[in-house]
Amino acid sequence: MSRRGNIKRRPVPPDAVYNSCLISMTIRRVMKSGKKSVASGIVYDALTTIGERTGSDPLEVFEKAIKNLTPLVEVKARRVGGATYQVPMEVRSSRGTTLALRWLIHYSRIRGGRTMASKLANEIMDAANETGAAMKKRDETHRMADANKAFAHYRY
Repeated sequence: MSRRGNIKRRPVPPDAVYNSCLISMTIRRVMKSGKKSVASGIVYDALTTIGERTGSDPLEVFEKAIKNLTPLVEVKARRVGGATYQVPMEVRSSRGTTLALRWLIHYSRIRGGRTMASKLANEIMDAANETGAAMKKRDETHRMADANKAFAHYRY
């Protein structure tokens, strides 16, 4: 039996305002030191800002941004005969969403700006328009997988 064989995962409950599991996952990733109310305030402020600036539904813009950020392939290190190869692997949808949210939050935090809510809103809007640092990271991941296509036969 594999190590991951019998893991029971509880689904993430949807958030109260937008009734979206994706928003709930974002709140959990923004949260620091267990301060969920602060994190939810940041995310909801960012979504309100997006709604004001774009004039469209902020949830649609956010979902489009996550869809744009989700990688299709990634590279994983695989050790074969004393050498380590970067082997391109397809990404499962749940892992892709996790990576997209991780990159979005990370690049929002290091972005210049006044508040975390405004930085997050700007990064989401950039991702929806296929620009920004998080999109650059996704493109870099795809390029790396494409460059190492020769090692695809080492896939496990």
